[in-house]
Amino acid sequence: MLFCVRMDVAIPRDLDPAERDDVVARERAYSQELQRNGEWAHLWRIVGQYSNISIFDVESNARLHEILSGLPLFPYMRIEVTALTAHPSAI
Repeated sequence: MLFCVRMDVAIPRDLDPAERDDVVARERAYSQELQRNGEWAHLWRIVGQYSNISIFDVESNARLHEILSGLPLFPYMRIEVTALTAHPSAI
C-alpha cells in the first residue's frame, strides 16, 4: 500500500539542547533504516520549513501507523496521511 505523508515538525524552543540533539539523531537513524528496507520509499524536504513529504510503501494501514508512531520526533509532529492508488492515465 502506498501512502503520501506530510510531516510538519515543531520542536519546542525550550527543549534541552542535548535532548533535542539526541531525538534528532535517533530520528535520522530510524528513518534511514526504514529507507534501506524499502518501506520509506521517498523522502523530500519542503524548502524553508521543518517539514517533509514522504512516500511509504507498506503492507497495511497498521504498519504505517506503527512506523509513524515510532518516530522519535512523533510527539512534536503534525502528520497528514493520504492513501494512494494508481491513476488510470499513468503510463
